[in-house]
Amino acid sequence: MSTTSSPDAVLSDWREAVPEPCPERFNAAAYCVGPSADRPAEKDSLIAVDGDDPERLVGRWRFGDVERSVRRAAGALIDAGVGRGDRVLLLLGDTPQFPFAYFGAIAAGAVATPLSAQLSRREIEAIARDAGAKAAVLEADAFGEGAAPDLGEAIRLTPEALAAGREAAFVDTGAEDPALLVFTSGSSGAPKGVLHAQRAFWARRMMRAGWHDIGPGDRVMHAGAFNWTYTLGVGLTDAWSVGAAAILNAGERSPEAWPRLAKRWAPTVFAAVPGVYRRVLKYGGDLEASFASLRHAVTAGEKLGAEILSGWEAATGKPLLEALGMSEVSTYVSASPSRRPGAGFAGWPQPGRRVAVLGPDGAPAPRETVGALAVHRGDPGLMLGYWGDPAGTEASYRGEWFLSGDLARMRTDGAISYEGRADDQMNAFGYRVSPLEVEAALSAHEDVAECAAAELQVSGGVSVIAVWIAAREAAAPNRAALEAFLKE
Repeated sequence: MSTTSSPDAVLSDWREAVPEPCPERFNAAAYCVGPSADRPAEKDSLIAVDGDDPERLVGRWRFGDVERSVRRAAGALIDAGVGRGDRVLLLLGDTPQFPFAYFGAIAAGAVATPLSAQLSRREIEAIARDAGAKAAVLEADAFGEGAAPDLGEAIRLTPEALAAGREAAFVDTGAEDPALLVFTSGSSGAPKGVLHAQRAFWARRMMRAGWHDIGPGDRVMHAGAFNWTYTLGVGLTDAWSVGAAAILNAGERSPEAWPRLAKRWAPTVFAAVPGVYRRVLKYGGDLEASFASLRHAVTAGEKLGAEILSGWEAATGKPLLEALGMSEVSTYVSASPSRRPGAGFAGWPQPGRRVAVLGPDGAPAPRETVGALAVHRGDPGLMLGYWGDPAGTEASYRGEWFLSGDLARMRTDGAISYEGRADDQMNAFGYRVSPLEVEAALSAHEDVAECAAAELQVSGGVSVIAVWIAAREAAAPNRAALEAFLKE
């Protein structure tokens, strides 16, 4: 690879990157759970355990069980009237039934639309309207005593109904057909939908050599929530597509839970955001003994601080591999077991990825220059577009390049460091959050006249979302009351 710093040389390096093409006819569910030599029917696929009591097995499924469950979910959805391209909301939380509903929707040719369990009723209703949801999968008592959200004419189905469906065949879909719609925080303060094609699942193959190196012999334990593309990608898609087992914490998710689960169930790959690693380091006890089974751990979602990196590797003796990514393309820059960039750098573009740091003129900038991190328009993992927003989709491109919204610097050997956001988006434990969302919620309190939200660095590599408040005349807002208001 060239080490010259001329812009033309920077661009020519990545013109040589050619991703493995996705088959023209491709169904992501069949790719991940269908019959395969790497997925013998009797091989462990999903192990759900209780974080409070690692000896308590919530459920255990082999690959044959998972395929049948996914096909039954697809059959139930199809027979309920769900067709190609219809959006299916998933409101299940982190339960073992989530993967069956998720891949069942994709198997049926529909568009899986996972939602966070943390969303308010108002937010769920807004997303259901925006997505034009045809169906929603949720527990019968999902909202307990509270008022259930108004999902319009969406067909409501329970996990039990999906489990009782007929075993349908995987629908014949094309690589460009939509498969996944995820809602992420938008710069306007309202969630925006990111629509992915079936091919996005195939494109994750580039992460094997370039980041996590997951193979058929692995057990993958992910600390994230199922509505998140990081969890769905590494914890399910990447594991199952190669025949690896997924370990699901179906119970308590305290910092102490992960070492307990690791010691009992022996994962070989652990995935979490930096904030989880920081808490595990603080509260997790003897990490070397607990994580003895690991080959390595991986992290993404927010910048990895040097203290967390060195602390984890000292405490466990295992590598921690960082990646940069976003909902629109998943991870695309990363370290790998065979290539470590050193402190301050996340890694290199994954094999097959075309990545550049752009200058103000929109052309690749010289090496060692801070600029806009961008992914080539032809990347197979790149989204189809923002849902219902073609103008916003096109505005996110600069010529051949999709702008990530991140600032970065490319070292002479091609390694990339994260240098912050190019906009005002904040990061809370791996979740992108617009300050407008926080400000809109807080402004609704009767004692608040004005407010502002921003990301605030409180110690080395650790940031929190902070708010500044101007009270209404004669009001004296109580901190605990304001926090309770925001939580609600």
